[in-house]
Amino acid sequence: MATFPPGQIVITRNALNSLEQTDVDAGLARHLRGDWGDVDEEDRRTNDQSLKHGARLLSVYHAANGTKFWIITEADRSATTILLPSDY
Repeated sequence: MATFPPGQIVITRNALNSLEQTDVDAGLARHLRGDWGDVDEEDRRTNDQSLKHGARLLSVYHAANGTKFWIITEADRSATTILLPSDY
């Protein structure tokens, strides 16, 4: 069950070409549950506070092929973007 609304879900072309759909789906499910993945403790605390105060959310995951990817939900919850760090 999602802990916040994702808004429109989008993925960059680079991420689409580099990630398997199963990795994207698993990462998105974790992100929406509030499992922030491989972020450090400070970012984890920031995300937890962002849930309460409506700020941006950032999660970090690794695909089965080792590719690191991010999922970012905007502060206004209008959109969630799946991207590679190089896309930022």
